[in-house]
Amino acid sequence: MPHVLIVEDDAHIRDLIVLHLGLEGLQATAVADGREGLERVATTAFDLVVLDLMLPGLDGISICRALRRSGPNQDVPVLMLTARREESDKVLGLESGADDYLVKPFGIRELVARVRALLRRPRASQIAAPAAAGEVNGISLERPVHVHGIEIDPARRRVRVRGSAVDLTAQEFRLLHLLASHPGIVFSREALLSRVWPDRTYVTPRSVDTLIKRLRRRVEEAPADPKLVVTVWGSGYKFADV
Repeated sequence: MPHVLIVEDDAHIRDLIVLHLGLEGLQATAVADGREGLERVATTAFDLVVLDLMLPGLDGISICRALRRSGPNQDVPVLMLTARREESDKVLGLESGADDYLVKPFGIRELVARVRALLRRPRASQIAAPAAAGEVNGISLERPVHVHGIEIDPARRRVRVRGSAVDLTAQEFRLLHLLASHPGIVFSREALLSRVWPDRTYVTPRSVDTLIKRLRRRVEEAPADPKLVVTVWGSGYKFADV
């Protein structure tokens, strides 16, 4: 039974989510305070985190960034909830490591659908698991990549950039492996959506741009002037030519 953590200070919303996730056969743990939410994600492995943006004690952005840095939930899917509708707030949530974003007030059926979609997406631990066909989600488990100072070991899900280990989320890893395996080849946003997001529910071309920005911060020496993950204006993105 998948275990979902809900961090939401509004008791009505919190209880409603717990009720409907339970009806879907999911185990739900709910807390109302940001600091307690951080303690839970630091000590207990979950299959999904539903995280409110504005919380007492500690905000959702800080919690999301903390769980992505270390602990048992580095690659856990995160669905962020917020009453803010501005695009900049949505981008901030996604860039902090959230996988999806839902604006209040929302329909409970839509929330359940998004939860189900996120639970279907493969996590980093699944990418690294052995496969009889030697491939998971289009990523070869046998062929390491060494290019422009980046070393990618798909079988162990390890990445080193200029000799230093770098932790990536599942999506960041898929994107980097795809681009670095085909240096010089231009991928449209549509092509990246189909390859990096196996279940394309609730993702848009803007999701690709956001993920590219996150990846550049992890692999580029100067993210504002990228040399490895390059924009091809009017076409998409590519990894630097060999």
